[in-house]
Amino acid sequence: MKNDNKLHIAVIGSGGAAMAAALKATECGARVTLIERGTVGGTCVNVGCVPSKIMIRAAHIAHLRKESPFDAGISATAPEVDRAKLLQQQQARVEELRDTKYEKILRGHKDITVLNGEARFLGTNSLVVTLAEGGEKTVHFDRAFIGTGARPAEPPITGLAATPYLTSTSALTLDTGPKRLIVIGAGFVALELAQAFARLGSKVTVLARSRVLSSEDPAIGEAIAGAFNREGIEVLSQTLPSNVDYSDNEFIVETPAGTLRADQLLVATGRTPNTEALNLASIGVETSRDAIQVDEHLQTTVPGIYAAGDCTNQPQFVYVAAAGGSRAAINMTEGEAKLDFSAMPGVMFTDPQVATVGLSEAEAVARGYSVDTRLLDLENVPRALVNFDTQGFIKMVAERNSGRLLGVQIVAAEGGEIIQTAVMALRAGLTVQEIGDDLFPYLTMVEGFKLCAQTFTKDVKQLSCCAG
Repeated sequence: MKNDNKLHIAVIGSGGAAMAAALKATECGARVTLIERGTVGGTCVNVGCVPSKIMIRAAHIAHLRKESPFDAGISATAPEVDRAKLLQQQQARVEELRDTKYEKILRGHKDITVLNGEARFLGTNSLVVTLAEGGEKTVHFDRAFIGTGARPAEPPITGLAATPYLTSTSALTLDTGPKRLIVIGAGFVALELAQAFARLGSKVTVLARSRVLSSEDPAIGEAIAGAFNREGIEVLSQTLPSNVDYSDNEFIVETPAGTLRADQLLVATGRTPNTEALNLASIGVETSRDAIQVDEHLQTTVPGIYAAGDCTNQPQFVYVAAAGGSRAAINMTEGEAKLDFSAMPGVMFTDPQVATVGLSEAEAVARGYSVDTRLLDLENVPRALVNFDTQGFIKMVAERNSGRLLGVQIVAAEGGEIIQTAVMALRAGLTVQEIGDDLFPYLTMVEGFKLCAQTFTKDVKQLSCCAG
């Protein structure tokens, strides 16, 4: 039986933000009613991070069996890909993690009650749930948290809505690989899936509205476009489709580059917040393009109602969502916590990977900094040389006079594993001199971070292989 004297928090959603909020709230002494209209676990474990990274890893293995830097001494054979069996393996792990990290925790938690259904606000202290089993239930609360996530957006391309195009969600559950695939979009999700499908045997064409990774440093987009071209993935920049048709099991896409045809069309041009069913406007919760506006404490424009994750105006990363949910719970239970984005990493799991943190050169200049930058090609990193994989670079942006690190951009096979070192350096306010003077283990990719820092004061080409 619930203790009614406890602060009662209604949590809408069950993904990264909502689960973090629910669990932290109970740690802080509250009781929670968690409302989920669909599958428990949200985007990441079900249709996002987990299945996509499994598919990307399988594609990487397939690629290495077909082609590697050591083919002169190790025989290479193009593998047979059984997409149905890969999908079975992928979904089994998804179900395992969903049960372990979400369902089992909720089943056994004495301070969390789960309602399966769709919530909409009646007022600033009440909501009604249209239950999946039928009927409605009114829930009165002291505080509310919204963590409803987002879904793939549909761009306004003539004819697109009438076709059976793929989203990132449906693409991950295809049990057969298309022979020809067109991908509309050139951001993180689009490029990750484009390369994965290509490595599993599809002929892939990527259509970028402007250029590859247009929001990143131009050198990053150029490096990834080059890597894709080397793998036979066609990348068309400045190519926004004007019309899409579907006939005789074939997509016909009209573009400035001409008419393109494919067996499948994947649209990955962004995500739309899941907020339209919540009745937010009636209670004064402000949104912009359906995204809930929150302050640094994760509170909406209505006191006592908080939100985090992809349904808000925050960056769309699951670790941002979880951190936001946790901090919102602290604030809902009379604590004080903020979410600091000053050293927020981002990683794209292509090969090579893209990893960034802090300010790009253009962003630093726009903010009024006098900057000094260095870009170190991976051919100067011993680990990359012995791997026979020197695609990419490490770039550092520093304040000119002080040498304080402002940002890092990495394109490297293990960029995602390197970037957290840069995060910690930014958090600590280190200078490039301090980074260059520190001890880094030899023959690691992260040593490239030290070497890039050293290029601010010396020519690393003139150093011995493990010089300090």
